[in-house]
Amino acid sequence: MLKKFYKVFIAPYTLYVLYLMFLGMGRYQFEDNIVRLEPVFSTIRFIEGTISWKDIVVLILGNVIMFIPFGFLGWAFPRLIELKSLVFTFMSAITIAEGLQYFTRMGVFEVDDIILNTFGVYIGWRICKWIERKLSV
Repeated sequence: MLKKFYKVFIAPYTLYVLYLMFLGMGRYQFEDNIVRLEPVFSTIRFIEGTISWKDIVVLILGNVIMFIPFGFLGWAFPRLIELKSLVFTFMSAITIAEGLQYFTRMGVFEVDDIILNTFGVYIGWRICKWIERKLSV
């Protein structure tokens, strides 16, 4: 039952996440293409330059929490049951999405986003494995 629900849930959820990445949360098209390749330090600089804790929480926790459901992709796509294949596939997809943000100028290509999003997928995968063990799903 849980896996069936997930299979129905994940497609609209993916569209919602893509909407947020490209159009949501007051996004606008930047004048220049922006890329931030320096891991961790660009997020630290953002935190130092941000007064609002809400913005910090939305940026960091949002980039992790929003991607936890993708850790369950093995339920919809059995080839993604193993962590290695899931992470490789997800990192490829999120890198393409970040690249599209760069080329459309509807966001910033950020290595930190890829890292945080992938960490969210890893947490989701761990939760998925825990659920499978506890509930024999």
